[in-house]
Amino acid sequence: MKRFERFFSRASRLRGEIFLLAVVSVFLPGMMWAADALTQAQMVDILKGIDLRIRSGGDYKALVYLEQHQKDKPDIAQEALVYRRDIDQKLMILFTQPKTDAGKGYLRVDRNLWYYDPTVGKWERRTDRERIGGTDSDREDFDQSDLAGEYDPQFVGEEKLGNFTVWHLKLTVKNGVDVAYPLVEFWVDEATGNYLKRQDFALSGRLMRTSYDPKWDKLYSDSKKGYQWFPHEIHIYDEIDKGNSTLVIIQSVDLSALPENMFTKAWLETKSR
Repeated sequence: MKRFERFFSRASRLRGEIFLLAVVSVFLPGMMWAADALTQAQMVDILKGIDLRIRSGGDYKALVYLEQHQKDKPDIAQEALVYRRDIDQKLMILFTQPKTDAGKGYLRVDRNLWYYDPTVGKWERRTDRERIGGTDSDREDFDQSDLAGEYDPQFVGEEKLGNFTVWHLKLTVKNGVDVAYPLVEFWVDEATGNYLKRQDFALSGRLMRTSYDPKWDKLYSDSKKGYQWFPHEIHIYDEIDKGNSTLVIIQSVDLSALPENMFTKAWLETKSR
């Protein structure tokens, strides 16, 4: 608990200094470069590359810190464990801190997202638009990536994003696919293939949120015989309720095998008692 409180204090103290510097001075877009457009096949390959780098060949466990900032309200800190089995499209998020949220969780099985609150002992079905733990984050911020399978890309241009040279892509959801946001714009670092900025839009074209992923880490995965990448930090800005934002920090990742039967409602309920 003390470690959690220290982390909350340190993250809150740095929010107005380091985060402001990182976003404003490094990630404000510069002028667009004149460049030949990427072909459709090249853009699809970029999306497949992102999917492959994030997707786990086996199991995945992460300790995640979330800090929610709401205008004119105290910051709220939470800690959660995120479990994934990408081959079966399974995801579990179990909150551990603070004590008032401990035992609450989400379970995604067969593309259905469920929420459990131990205080009422009841499961509720949720959509991909669900704000995880009441923050500005959603299921896609913690889950595997399937950009190439869910979206059709369009080339906007080659741009400068601070010191980075990036591809700016506009994605439109494919027919029959259900996602949180049907229109998405990505700024992908040409050097690494990691996306650095994302904007999510409603079908009407209204901007809903903007997120930045300035730091990426990687671990070697024996199951996929290569490196698995994950964003170390995600900074999410609510574009509807201006002044609200969420900081997500993935503190640690473990790619060891998880118990075979853990992605069930019964397993999560046992951790909530």
